[in-house]
Amino acid sequence: MQPAIHPVIMSGGSGTRLWPLSRKSYPKQFVPLAGETTMFQQSVARFAGPGFAPPVVVTNADFRFIVTEQLAAAGVDPGAILIEPEPRNTAPAVLAAALWLERTDPEALMLVAPSDHLVPDAAAFRAAVAAGRAEAAAGRLVTFGIRPDRAETGYGYLELDGPPGADGGARPLRRFVEKPDADTAARMLAEGRYLWNAGIFLFSVRTILAAFDAHAPHLTGPVRRAVDEARADLGFLRLAPAPFAEAEDISIDYAVMERAANLSVVPYDGGWSDLGGWEAVWRESPHDGAGVATAGPVTAIDSRNSLLRSESPRLELVGIGVENLIAIAMPDAVLVADMSRAQDVKQAVAALRARRAAQATQFPVDHRPWGWFESLVTGHRFQVKRIVVHPGQALSLQSHMHRAEHWIVVAGTAKVTIGGEERLVSENESVFIPLGTRHRMENPGKVDMVLIEVQTGSYLGEDDIIRYEDVYARG
Repeated sequence: MQPAIHPVIMSGGSGTRLWPLSRKSYPKQFVPLAGETTMFQQSVARFAGPGFAPPVVVTNADFRFIVTEQLAAAGVDPGAILIEPEPRNTAPAVLAAALWLERTDPEALMLVAPSDHLVPDAAAFRAAVAAGRAEAAAGRLVTFGIRPDRAETGYGYLELDGPPGADGGARPLRRFVEKPDADTAARMLAEGRYLWNAGIFLFSVRTILAAFDAHAPHLTGPVRRAVDEARADLGFLRLAPAPFAEAEDISIDYAVMERAANLSVVPYDGGWSDLGGWEAVWRESPHDGAGVATAGPVTAIDSRNSLLRSESPRLELVGIGVENLIAIAMPDAVLVADMSRAQDVKQAVAALRARRAAQATQFPVDHRPWGWFESLVTGHRFQVKRIVVHPGQALSLQSHMHRAEHWIVVAGTAKVTIGGEERLVSENESVFIPLGTRHRMENPGKVDMVLIEVQTGSYLGEDDIIRYEDVYARG
């Protein structure tokens, strides 16, 4: 019987090219960009079932509860969730996963995949993984190359020793090619022996650890110490911060793959996209007869070759006579750009960061381990929020130095602690929490509890929280 393949899902990125939908606090892998489920959930589902072990997820502390919530919604029990203390690129992340698997299943094969790629035909990609299994078991480092259908300048390429065969079998890799200019991309497309580099890898734990020892030994020491000194925390494994910070910030391509000689490529000619910008989202979305792709409450009139998305049910987006346009409407920000400038969205994010605009990084809905909240109205010395607490969840026991709060339950039932008193607050009932008073809200019911919170005071920032008890072990 063949050993199971352990998927290693990389989910710590915070890309900006899909702003304003993707932001640092809630990046694109956790958003339903294509279909009803998120990119992260689709990635986990793609590598589930016979032949696959439960996934190992590598993420950061900010996303740990989003990961567990989305795994639970998908009905997936992970093998492990590794928490990076800080982003150090893909090489240290992959090495940490390999060192963890070495302890639990040293003979394992591991499949490293980003969590934000679109692969419409999951079965076809699983077949490509199966085609690379024997090579990986034999000690090869297997990567997956996408057969290009256009002269794309936004991807790196893999050069084979000849055009890929019709059998879809693994081929030796001649070299990695950096992102080309337009003329070079057109030439490589015509030659037929270049594939897009998907950044997806299959290898045995022993093979990748030997590759790190041979080509990036300076990483092995600090990352191994980070794994050895890791601590369990509410079902997560937190890598030790001090040694992990010593690891070089470097991709696995530069650290290992471009130096190794034992590389093979499995060609894949099914649908694939890294959704690296709004032009890619437009390309992968259903279009009308004029090439217009829409999502949400949108009306398009006499428009062509455009992407129009409204991400709020309360915000109607109308396009009249537009062409080659991207328009993305969020409750707190709107992007309007020429389709040819899709890759320049990151410049807008940089400009917003420079003037410290919250929209640069903060998603309008703030996800927490107990549920989520959004700000509805903000004014001088007051703020109104909608708060949703999932069944069985509880906020921390806390107090505030600068604000008082008034809670009105609009759905479900809240168990409320104010000072030393506990009480149940049902729909259409309210309570007042004076400034400085210790308080907590819980949802003891079976459905989401929704309340409206009215804050008043001299300072209403989220950092005005003193936590005394917290079931989620936040500081």
